[in-house]
Formats: sequence, C-alpha cells, structure tokens
Amino acid sequence: MTDAGPAPQPTKPSRTVNQNPDAMPPLGKAIPLGIQHIMAMFAGNVTPPIIIAGVIGATTGEQIFLIQVALFVAGVATLIQTIGMGPIGARLPIVQGTSFGFLPVALPLAGTFGLPAVLGASLVAGFLQVGLGAFLKKIRHWFSPVVTGIVVLLIGITLMPVGLNYAAGGVGADDFASPTNLGLALFVLVVTILVHQFGRGFLKAASILVGLVSGYLVAIALGMVDFSSVANAAWFAIPRPLQYGMEFQLTAIIGMTLIMFVVGLETIGNISAITIGGAGRQAKDRELSGGVMADGVATSFAAVFNTLPNTAYAQNVGLITLTGVVSRHVVTIGGILLICMGLFPKLGGLVAAMPHAVLGGAGVVMFGMIASAGLKIIQECELNQRAMLIIAVAMSLGIGLPAVEAIAETMPGQAGLLLKSGLVPAALAALLLDALLPGKPQRNAPERATAKGEEVSPTP
Repeated sequence: MTDAGPAPQPTKPSRTVNQNPDAMPPLGKAIPLGIQHIMAMFAGNVTPPIIIAGVIGATTGEQIFLIQVALFVAGVATLIQTIGMGPIGARLPIVQGTSFGFLPVALPLAGTFGLPAVLGASLVAGFLQVGLGAFLKKIRHWFSPVVTGIVVLLIGITLMPVGLNYAAGGVGADDFASPTNLGLALFVLVVTILVHQFGRGFLKAASILVGLVSGYLVAIALGMVDFSSVANAAWFAIPRPLQYGMEFQLTAIIGMTLIMFVVGLETIGNISAITIGGAGRQAKDRELSGGVMADGVATSFAAVFNTLPNTAYAQNVGLITLTGVVSRHVVTIGGILLICMGLFPKLGGLVAAMPHAVLGGAGVVMFGMIASAGLKIIQECELNQRAMLIIAVAMSLGIGLPAVEAIAETMPGQAGLLLKSGLVPAALAALLLDALLPGKPQRNAPERATAKGEEVSPTP
C-alpha cells in the first residue's frame, strides 16, 4: 500500500482488542468475556474425568475429586498459555482443558492397567510434547495450511455430533431428544444468533454468554435444574497431587505418545485458526512452538494432579472466530476463574448444574465455527489438483472411518483405536501426502505480517 500525504488515521483501529492479543479491555467487559470462554469449555472439561471415573469404578467422592482437579489443572494450564513462562506458552487467548483426544486410548488402558498407568504414560507423553515444541521451527514446514486446515475442519466436524447430543439432553438421558430439550437448545441457538447479528459492541461479542445465561434462566423456570450438586459440594478443597500414584507400562506410553503427536497437530491448527481468524495474520514460530510446549507441560502437570492430558480447546477457537475478541488477558481472567472453581467446588457445581440442552444450543454454533475456521485456513493455499487430492483422501478417512467402525474392530490392539478416531489417520495421511507428492503448496496471497518488529515466517 502506497503513502498518500499525512499518516493515515485508519492504522489505529487495527490494534484494538479485536486484533491485538496484548490489548486489555475494561474489566467490566473482560470478566464477562472470560466467563464466556470457560462456560464454552466447561462441559467438555469435566466430561472426560466423569467418563474415566466410570471405567475405574470410582466412588461419588472420587468423581467429585476428579472433576475438581480437572478444573484446577485447566486453570493453571490456561495461565501457562496466556501469560507464558520463558519460551513456554503461546501468549494468545488459548483455553486449556482436559482432552477428549486421549480418551480412545486412555479408556481401554485404564480398564486394563488402571488409572496409575494412564497417568504415568501421560507424564512421559507430556515431556515428549515439550521436545516436539522445542524443535517445531525446524519441522514447521511439514504443517502447511492444507494440513492444519484439514485438522481444524475435522475437529469441528467431529464435535458437531457432540453439540447435537448435548442439545438433545445428553447421551443416555431418559428424556433424550424430548421436545423440551430440543426446544431449550433451539431457544439458546436463536438468542445467540439474534444477539450476534443485531447486538452492538460488547453485547455482540458476548452473544454466546447471553445465550447460555438466557437458556439457564429458562431451564430454572421450567424446573429442569438440579442444584443438589451445589449443595453436596464442599466450600473449599485443595487438590491433592499423586492421589492415585503412577505406573509406567510400555504399551500405555506408546499409545498415549501416538495420540500426543496428533493433539500437538491440533494445537498447531488451533493457534493458526486464532491468529488468522481473530488477529488477521499468520502465527509466529514462537507462538506455535510455545503453544505446543505449553500443551506438553500442561499434560505432565495434569498427570501429577491425577487427571487426563490437557490441550488447547478447539471450542474457544470457534468462540474467538465468532466474537472477534483476541485479547489473551480476557482468557487469563477465565483461567483464574477455573482455578477458583477447582478450589471452591460449589462454584463448579453451579455451572455443572446447567442442563446439557443449554450447552448444546451454544455448541451447535461454536462447533460449526471451528469447521468454518478450518475452511478459512485451507483457502490460504491455491486449491489445485494436488491440494484437492490431499483434502479428498484426508476427509474420506477422517469422516468415513468413524462412520464405519467395523473396519477399526478388525484391527489388532491400538491400531483399531487409532483408526476409530478418524482424526489420527486423516492427519497422518495429510502430512504424508503433503510431504511426498510432487510440488509445493503455494499461498493465494503471500503475506509477511509483522508485530513488534518481528517478522512472521510464512509456512512453505
């Protein structure tokens, strides 16, 4: 762009809270936005420990403890990402939480070896992920927009059924898909859309929160909310590390490490989606490297505190893409609130009492936005025959394999579990094809964005 007389005035708005991760909005806006982020991930964060509690036969008290430590660890891990520790942390608005990605491997391992073996394997996998992040700059060329875009797109597609299951009341609910549940989810969806389309300023940015609160109030009025979890929860409790101990089984370590690599790829895709969809630029090498290392630190920290591996939550990518608010300080506030929930279980119980249908109504929007963010990343590359072939193969595997579970059931051991996920073979196929097929992916509009004088390395 050429100069035209005096310094142009429009340069200022590009560094507002909607573009600059370092900008700090007023607390009156930042706190509700932070609450919105943790509400978007709350159900996803506490569901994996509830599932694993059922596999190991945990008591009600142990289940409450596993939920408590999941909230506490998610808060600490989120601060590691947003505030950072030296080279660790992306310093972007990333909410960390318990990863669903590890469940396909963790559940059979917990059933066979027990939770201590899962925790020991998670500790090792976390250390290895820190190493992956440290060397990420040297291998970043493996992760072109085609590869990262496919991963983000498939994350959104994978989560879509989760959102609809929540909207129907949650899998296994006695009133699953009842008119009341579906009507409540539709109400949240409509309120969210209307507020986002016709709201202004902060109200528009907080559309998901408005939808969730509105749905919660309607659910209370309909008598759908059970506050017994709030009454039974303790007022204050400090999470205890190494409550279950650790064991190191080679099979468990191999399985968790394989999933760790894919989760690291998800984190790369999530960071790319945040910077492209929210900040309007490519992610920097240090952001990607720091983000992946923070994932590893969070995973090992989670193992010490008795919970499953942590990862950057894709749900919040959809939220950022929807609202356009990219301030990392907003998410820092959310991380502090998560720690409080982990220390004061009654606070977590209050949010946990929210009916699944309310969360599902918001999830329909957010999970779809994740897929949209993946499409936006893919569009950065010229969609020639080479790129289309990579997309075709990866999408067929990513969507087809989970739909035809009989194929995975014929495979031995961990291979079947990896195939059943769909995301693992799709990501590996995209990586291999992008590396081996002749030609190199080219961007439609090469850009070299700068921030604080630092040049952003374009992905080859």
